[in-house]
Amino acid sequence: MDYIKTLFNRNFLEYASYVIRDRAIPDLEDGLKPVQRRILHCLFEMDDGKFHKVANVVGSCMKYHPHGDASIGSALVVMANKSLFIDKQGNFGNILTGDGPSAARYIECRITSLAKDLMYNPAITPMVPSYDGRNQEPVAFRAKLPLVLLTGAEGIAVGMSTYILPHNIAEVIEAEKQCLSGKSFKLYPDFLCGGLVDVSQYADGQGKVLARARLDTSDDKRIVIRELPFGSTTESMIASIENAAKSGKIKISEINDFTTDKVEIEIKLQRGVYSPDILDALYAFTECEKAVSCNLLVIKDNNPVQMRVTEVIQDHAKRLVKILKDELELEKANLTDRLHMRTLERIFIEQRIYKKIETMKTADGVIKAVLKGFEPFASELIREVTEDDVEHLLRIPIRRISLYDINKNREEVHAIGLRIKEINKLLKNLTAYAISVLDGILAKLPPEEKKRKTELARFTKVDVKEAVTRDTPLRYDDSTGYLGTAVSAGNEILRVTPYDRVLVMRKTGMYAVMDVPERIFVDKGMLYCGFSDKEALAKILFTLIYRDPKTGYPYIKRCRIGGCILNRDYFLVPAGAEVLYAGTKEKASVTVYYEPKARLKTKEQTFKIHDYPEKGLKAQGVRLAPRAAASAREEESVAGGLMKKAQERKVTDKKAPAKKTPAVKTPAKKTKKK
Repeated sequence: MDYIKTLFNRNFLEYASYVIRDRAIPDLEDGLKPVQRRILHCLFEMDDGKFHKVANVVGSCMKYHPHGDASIGSALVVMANKSLFIDKQGNFGNILTGDGPSAARYIECRITSLAKDLMYNPAITPMVPSYDGRNQEPVAFRAKLPLVLLTGAEGIAVGMSTYILPHNIAEVIEAEKQCLSGKSFKLYPDFLCGGLVDVSQYADGQGKVLARARLDTSDDKRIVIRELPFGSTTESMIASIENAAKSGKIKISEINDFTTDKVEIEIKLQRGVYSPDILDALYAFTECEKAVSCNLLVIKDNNPVQMRVTEVIQDHAKRLVKILKDELELEKANLTDRLHMRTLERIFIEQRIYKKIETMKTADGVIKAVLKGFEPFASELIREVTEDDVEHLLRIPIRRISLYDINKNREEVHAIGLRIKEINKLLKNLTAYAISVLDGILAKLPPEEKKRKTELARFTKVDVKEAVTRDTPLRYDDSTGYLGTAVSAGNEILRVTPYDRVLVMRKTGMYAVMDVPERIFVDKGMLYCGFSDKEALAKILFTLIYRDPKTGYPYIKRCRIGGCILNRDYFLVPAGAEVLYAGTKEKASVTVYYEPKARLKTKEQTFKIHDYPEKGLKAQGVRLAPRAAASAREEESVAGGLMKKAQERKVTDKKAPAKKTPAVKTPAKKTKKK
C-alpha cells in the first residue's frame, strides 16, 4: 500500500510539474508557452521571405511538439491574430465577431521582421534535443522585449492559473527605457478591441480592471456600440443584450449588427425610452461592462512565480543588458577571427609562403613548412597559427592567389578594426547601448502599432441593484394569505426588483427576511411587509401589544429590528402570545379592551405608546394592566405602515365581546338610557 501511495504521489508531482512548466504557464524570458516557442522556431527554420501553408507549418512543428496538430494550429491562429510575430494571409477568423478560421490548408503565414529582430539569434540561444532526440529546439529565445507583457497569456495548470493582460508595445519600450535610466514608470494594459478601461485597481498586474464598450449616444433614440470591452465578441455582446431585454432589464425594440472590420452594433430603443435612461442598465446587465481579474504568474528559473508588471520590466532590463553583451562579445570574437584570417591570407600570399610546400612529400611536412614560414611574422599576427588555420590557407584556390588584391584586403582589415573599437566602447556603456537598441526597435514599428487602442478612463462599476427599476408589483392576498410577485389578486404592497429583500412579519409576531418571493404563504392577517435594508429598518420603531399566553394580561414592546440572517425565523413576542396590535408610529394612542367579567367596571383603557421606552429585540414587554385583554386598536387611524388595519382578536370565551368595538363601549349606551 505504501508503495502504491509513493508511486501515485511521485507520478502526480511529475504530471503537475509538466503541466505547469511545459504546457500552461509562459516562461518569463521569452513570454512564450512551449507550443508557441516551437511554432516560431519552425517559422524561423522555414523562413525564405515567402508565405507558407499553415498545414505545412503545423506538420513541421510536430517534429518538436509531442501533442496533436489541433493544439498547434489553434495556437498559431491566436498568435497570428495578435499581429506581432506572424504575418497572415487568408481567413484567420475575426477576433471581433468570434468567427473561426478557415482550414489550415487554405491559409498561409510567415515570420515577421520584428520577430527576427527581437528573438532570432541561434548562436546565443540555448538548445536542447527534441522529445524524440532527432532535432534541436530552443530552451527559450533571448528576447529583447518582455513578450509576456506584449501578447498577454492565460492558462490553467494543476493548482494554479495565470491571466496576463496585453500591453502596448510602444509603451512597454518606453517603460523599459525609463527603467534603464533609473526613472519611475507606470504601465497599463491595452487591448486590440479598443474600448475603455479603468485601471484604478490594476495593482501593477495583480488586481483587476474594469473594461467598457465605447458607446455612441449622439442619437437619443438609439445606441451604437463602436468598440468592444476586452474578452467580448459581437456574438456574445448581442446575446447578452437580448437576454437582458427578454428579462425586462432593458427596454429595446430592435438590435442590428453591421460589423465588418470595425464593430457597429445598433440598439434601437422603445417609444418613450431615451439613451441616457438605459446606459446604467446596459453596463449592469450586459457585456458592455466587464470586470477582468489579473494574475501575473510566470515560469522564472524553472519555478512558477507571481510577479508584478514593474518587476517584469526590471527583470527584463537586466536580461536585455546581458543579451546585448553576449551579442557584442560574439560579434567581437567573429570579427577577431576574420581579422586573423585576413592577416594570415595576406602574409601567406605576399610572402609566398605557399612556395615552401612545393618540396614537401607528406601532409605533416606541408603543415610544418607553413607554420615555420609564419615564424618571422609572429609580431603581426593576432594569435598563434593553428593547424586549422593552415588547412584553411591550403584550400585557397590558385585563381584567388593570382588575382589577390592587397588594397581590398587592407580596406577590409581597417573596417574590421574600426568595428572592434566600436564594440569595445559599447561594452563599456551597455546601458546607453540598450536604450539605443530600444529606440531602434521603436523607430521600425509602424504608426498603427505605436498608437494606444484602449482609452484610459475612470468610472465606477454600475451596481445591478441600482441600475434596475423597481417596477414589479408585490401583492398580498389577505383572503388566502399568499404574498409574491406572481399573486394576481389582493392589494399591491410594494414595487420591487428581483434583487430586493423584504422583511415579513406574521400575525404571530414572527418575522423573517427573504428574497422577493414569487408566491409564498405568510398567513392570513400579515402585520408588516417592507424592504429589509439596514438603513430603512433602523428608522422604523415597531410597537406590539400582545396578550400573555398564561395570564392573558396585555404587554407592550417597542423595539427596532437590526441585521437578520436570510430565511431565518425570529420572534418579537413570547411563544404562544397573541398579538393584539402592531404599528410603526412613534406616537399614537391605543385602546385595550378587557374581557368582560362580573363586577368589572373598567372595560377598556387607552395608553399612549410613546410613554413607554424602546427596548432591545430580546427584551420582554412591559405589562400594561393586570387584567385579561380581549382586543386592542389604535385611536382615530390605522396602524402606520402596516398591511392590515388594527387587529381585533377574539378570545375563546363565548361571552367575550365581538370584533365590533361599539358593542364593547357600554358606558355610552347607559348615558342615553339615563
